[in-house]
Parts: sequence; structure tokens; C-alpha cells
Amino acid sequence: MSGPNSSYDPVEVTPLHPDEVAAMRDAALETIFRAATLDQLKEARLATTGDRAPLSLANREIGALPPQARKAAGQRIGQARAAVNAALAARRTELEAEHEARMLVEESVDVTLPYDRDPRGARHPLTTLQERIGDVFIAMGWEIAEGPEAEAEWLNFDALNLGPDHPARSMQDTIFLEPEDAGVVLRTHTSPVQARSLLSRQLPVYVVCPGRTYRTDELDATHTPVFHQVEGLAVDKGLSMAHLKGTLDTFAAAMFGDGITTRFRPSYFPFTEPSAEVDLICFVCRGLPPEVESCRTCRGEGWLEWGGCGVVNPRVLIACGVDPEEYSGFAFGMGIERTLMVRNGVADMRDMVEGDVRFTLAFGMEL
Repeated sequence: MSGPNSSYDPVEVTPLHPDEVAAMRDAALETIFRAATLDQLKEARLATTGDRAPLSLANREIGALPPQARKAAGQRIGQARAAVNAALAARRTELEAEHEARMLVEESVDVTLPYDRDPRGARHPLTTLQERIGDVFIAMGWEIAEGPEAEAEWLNFDALNLGPDHPARSMQDTIFLEPEDAGVVLRTHTSPVQARSLLSRQLPVYVVCPGRTYRTDELDATHTPVFHQVEGLAVDKGLSMAHLKGTLDTFAAAMFGDGITTRFRPSYFPFTEPSAEVDLICFVCRGLPPEVESCRTCRGEGWLEWGGCGVVNPRVLIACGVDPEEYSGFAFGMGIERTLMVRNGVADMRDMVEGDVRFTLAFGMEL
């Protein structure tokens, strides 16, 4: 018997021939290189590494070789497939970088182009003016006080010395909430906040009360059924009209400019005694002749009507539990719409309530 035959004749399997493997590798690399997008690269990956790819089919033919020939063929196929996978990874990195760069260009925003295709809104000048007034008094050490707009009739009238027969309590001047005998009204002024402050705070009290008020007025150039007021109340020991005058002069200068002062004209209000109308010197002509004669702002008067003020009536102090023998105080009230009209030359109050953004934009973000 002869011994084992260690020699072999390799079986010729065409896809495993070195030249064929090199050709399949080069064709796969060319397909990968031609992929211009990530989607095309996905198709190229399936074509070069999928189950039906030439190198994958060639890899299956290794089993047809004699055992001694499989190692060399496996190495050739493995090296070819490794080169294809490396090319896929490198091409993916390149295409992802190109995609990100392209997206940065395509999705970039030119910040120099107009952006307000929809009209911009603006804060209402009444809001900014109300905040400015609050800042003025906070700087003087006062506090901001607020109260409900639907107010108890007692706080709106009785506590402020407006008796049961006062004309302001009629339905022609005041909006009563149903049922009518509930004693609840839409506040006609912000003075109830002053009464609430005296009832709830420790003395001394220095508060300013801005807010919305309601009356049964017709809407016209100088009246509106919903308007805004700012009222101030100071109750302490030894306060007088002199302190009131100094406070209002400071307030007027902050609103209308340095050098603007006020004057008092005798008047009557149920909740103050003595009472006065407050005028401020015209901030255009400054009340100086001959400028005053031609001034259209004050119409030759030299002064502009602004609001009302006075020393707190002792009856109001008693109603709020304050001893008028020990404490005194002063109060004042101005319409914010009126202040805006005088300060900024607004001729028609209806412009403030019609909601036309062209009116509010003119005031910008005034501080």
C-alpha cells in the first residue's frame, strides 16, 4: 500500500483567483467613491457588502477548495472585504461632513433681512407711564398698593365721606354690579385702595395706588368709561399741605422735566379738607411772557390742570380707625390718561383705547 499523498492539485474556482478578487475589490471601491449622497452610499453598501455582493458570493466559494488552499483564498477575500468596509466608513465620514456643511448654508438665517412680516406689538404707553409713576414714588420711599376693581360700596363711598345722597352714588355716575342690593360697584376711583391701606397697614402709611377705574361716561375725545388713575396717600404725625406741595412738585418734575412746579387752587372734595385743584406750570412756555401769549399747549394760561389734592378729612381717618388727634395726612389723585395727554400732546383719548398699534409704536419702550 502506498503512503498518503500530501501533494494536491488546487481546484480552479474563478471568483477566488487573485486577479478576480482584485477586480471585485476595485469595482466595489469605485462604486463607493461614486456615491454622492448618504442615500447613494446606503445603496452602494448593499451592492458591495450585501448577501448578493460579488465578494460575498466569492466568500461562499472558499468551501469548494481543498483544505490546503482555503487559507490563502480566505486571506485574499478577507483583505478585499476589509478594504471595502474601510472605504465605506471613510466615505460616510466625508458625506456626513459635507451634509452638515450644506445644511449650515441652506438653513442659515440672514439676520440683516426684515424679520417683521407680522406687525410687531408694543407696550401701551399707559402701562409704561403707570410703571414710571410707580418708580418715582418708590424712589421716595413710598409703597405701591393695589385693590380689587369690583369694590364694596362702603369702601368706595362711605369710608371716603361720600354720603348716601351724594350724586356720585347714582346709577348715572356709578356702575353697580348685580344684584343691585349687593353693595358692589366697579370702583369709580382708586381711593378705596387708600382706605384698604389704612385698615390693613401699620402707621405711618405712604402708598401710591395706580389702577383702572370705571364710570358711566360716553367715549369721546376727553372721556372714556374705563380709565386709569394714580392716587397717593400719606398718613403720619405732623403732615401738612406743605409736605403735599413738596411731594407734588417732585412728582411733576419727574413727569414733565426739571423746573416744573405746581400751584393749588381752592376746591372741594368730600375726602379731603382743605381741598385744592392742582395745576402745573406749562412745560412749554414755563408761564413766562411773551411766550405764554402764543403757547398752544396751555392756551395762554401759563398753567395746566392736572388733578386734585388736599389734607385727609378727619372723618375718613376715623372711618379707617385712625385717631385724627394724633395723625394727619394728605392725598392726591391724577388721571393717567390726562397726564399722558398733557405730557405727550395726545389730542384724542379714543386713540388710547382703540387698539391701533400705530398709536402705541410711536411711544416705543419709553422708560
